[in-house]
Amino acid sequence: MQAAFSMASMTDVIFLLLIFFMVTSTFVFPTALEINLPQSSEQTAIKPATRVYIDQNRDLYVSLAGEEPALVTKEQLLAILSVNRADGNATEPGPADDYIAVYADDEVPYGLLIEVLDLGAQNNLKMVLATKPAPVSAMPSTPNDTK
Repeated sequence: MQAAFSMASMTDVIFLLLIFFMVTSTFVFPTALEINLPQSSEQTAIKPATRVYIDQNRDLYVSLAGEEPALVTKEQLLAILSVNRADGNATEPGPADDYIAVYADDEVPYGLLIEVLDLGAQNNLKMVLATKPAPVSAMPSTPNDTK
């Protein structure tokens, strides 16, 4: 009599693990902050490593290179961003490392948003405003569009 070992159950487990990791890898960018971004028709694929969040309560948070967002004041914000830029904190320098993304809630007053963007501009930091895609109906029409 010869003993046989079936690999069928092992392949089932491997495929289940593969599906699990594929599904959970899409949740890499979740944050504990609830921010409703404004809409824009222009989008870019750049994903900056440094992020500044402004929630609806006007609180500022900073996230460096995928870390959890930390609550900061305006004075601390400039110090943290300047030190991070001077250190060259990025592991692989690229176009995303040159920018700081600002995620501001839709209800944040325009003046506060300008203060944060101006703070970066005065200190030679490149800051971009993060938005969510606008619905197709709100997109501007181009002369090449035919209906």
